[in-house]
Order: sequence, then structure tokens, then C-alpha cells
Amino acid sequence: MPSLSDADCIALLQLARQTVIAAVSHEDPPEEPRTEGILTERRGAFVTLHAKNRLRGCIGVVEAEEPLADTIIRCAAGAALHDSRFAPLRLDELSELQIEISLLSPPEAIDPAEIEIGRHGLLVSRGSRSGLLLPQVAVEHRLTREQFLGEVCRKAQLPREAWRDADTRVLAFVCEVFSDNENPACHLK
Repeated sequence: MPSLSDADCIALLQLARQTVIAAVSHEDPPEEPRTEGILTERRGAFVTLHAKNRLRGCIGVVEAEEPLADTIIRCAAGAALHDSRFAPLRLDELSELQIEISLLSPPEAIDPAEIEIGRHGLLVSRGSRSGLLLPQVAVEHRLTREQFLGEVCRKAQLPREAWRDADTRVLAFVCEVFSDNENPACHLK
């Protein structure tokens, strides 16, 4: 996965912020030139919103079918207004809003023993059920490898030990994660 420049990170964060502001204000999303560079790539991405250092929304796609600019717009608006775990973001929360973007590598099958906490995000699926956790979740919650696997199974509404079953697929990915609450220097997670 190619590394992003600081200019790419800033452009994506600005696009996400403009989109959130427009969504919360019930305005049209920003029109962003999408003719070259990172904005035209097709990559999985998640937009995570925090207000007062608390999670306020997180929406993403694993494998994008559209240019990254469109994915960021869709995910940012979704995180602001449509994450079912939270009430829609309010105008008065915008001044304290922090935005984090995670760009995903394509998911690949992994032996659970090879999962590295802090490096790998996980996607677990069985039948019509699937669950995903970004790599930073395991770090933030100080999860062991087995706890991380159990939590992603729980998110998929499967038994916590489902990752041990042969009919459960365990996929891993890495992320490039950056946010606007730090000097937006991209780094690989």
C-alpha cells in the first residue's frame, strides 16, 4: 500500500470535515475535484468522528467501488448522521470535532497466530454475518490477540470462539491512519 503524503492526508481530512459540516447543516456535500491522485483511487476507508474525546460515529467500506473522494464523502456524512449507535451529530458539536481517517489495504486471509496487535485490523465472516474492527481498537482497549478475535466475532453477532471454526473466515488488513487532532503526518498501522 503506497504511503500518503502530508498534502494527501490534509486534503482527505479537509474533505471529510467539509462533508460533516455540510451534512449536519443539511447542505449539499462539497464538490471536490477528482481528476488525479489519491482522490481517484479505489480504496477501503473508514471515517471516525470524536467529540470531547468520545466516539460519535464511525462508518466505512472495506472494498470501495468508487473513487476515494466519493467514499470519504459518503462515509463522513454517514458517520455524522447515520451511525445507528449514536444520535446524529449536532451543530454545537462541530467546534470540538476530531476526525480520523483509516485507509485500508485489501483484506487477506490470515492465520490467527500471525495477527499482530496494533498492526492488523480484522474482518471475520461466516454465512451472512460479518464484523470488522480497525487495528486501533485492539490498542485502545488493550486487547490480546484472542480477545481481539473474540470481539470481532461478537461484532459479527457470532459466538466469541467462532474464529476457531473452519467455516469462519478470518481476514486481516493494515491501515494508514491519520487525524486532524495531530499534525497530520500519515503513518502505517
